[in-house]
Amino acid sequence: MDPVSARELFDAFVAFDADPEAAVAVFWGEGGAFCAGWDLKQAASLSDDDDGIERLAFGDGHSRGPMGPSRLELSKPVIAAIAGPAVAGGMELAMWADVRVMEESAYMGVYCRRWGVPLIDGGTVRLPRLVGQGRALDLILTGRQVMADECERIGLCEYVVPDGESRARAEQLAHEIARFPQRCVRADLRSARNSYGLPIREALIQEWEGSRAIVAAEGITGARRFASGAGRGGDFTDLGTS
Repeated sequence: MDPVSARELFDAFVAFDADPEAAVAVFWGEGGAFCAGWDLKQAASLSDDDDGIERLAFGDGHSRGPMGPSRLELSKPVIAAIAGPAVAGGMELAMWADVRVMEESAYMGVYCRRWGVPLIDGGTVRLPRLVGQGRALDLILTGRQVMADECERIGLCEYVVPDGESRARAEQLAHEIARFPQRCVRADLRSARNSYGLPIREALIQEWEGSRAIVAAEGITGARRFASGAGRGGDFTDLGTS
């Protein structure tokens, strides 16, 4: 990931979040690799003083990270479809997504450990939340390769699929999510993200404050559809949404 690509990726996700016609994004890498991380050749050209390091933020402070969208907090879900390597900064991008689908031969790893490049795109924040502190520190400190089967076992990804099928599975999931009432989806997504680390009472208040308007906007209508006979027995086929 070089600065130009990072800016373009950041802009693409900002545009996605603002697009009223878009509900779920699928984030994938072309050519059989998700992302091998930050462009170290470009990094080698930076000066090692404060000005050189500050340029990692590309002039946007906390809104854009060196890998692009890693500091964005979108209102809509993102699903990462991971083939091949998702390492160093690429692993941080994968963890930025809400759900991860990995191919059987795909892998993650803090490969930047070898070069003294720290995790600066959310890796030290998100990894402990996904897998727990002990496992996170093992991966962060050793930089070892983590294959897809281990990622699934420890909670670093949610699905493992045969090689060549990650994007199709991610798009299938995206379509499943996109057919639900979207204000409700986004309220629950926001609460699940933002409640981490809060005392239970504060988290419950935050959940209610962010959701009570949705009950009136979507929930009552949905309840009336159920009362009229729709969705009985856990049926998901006729939701009455587009």
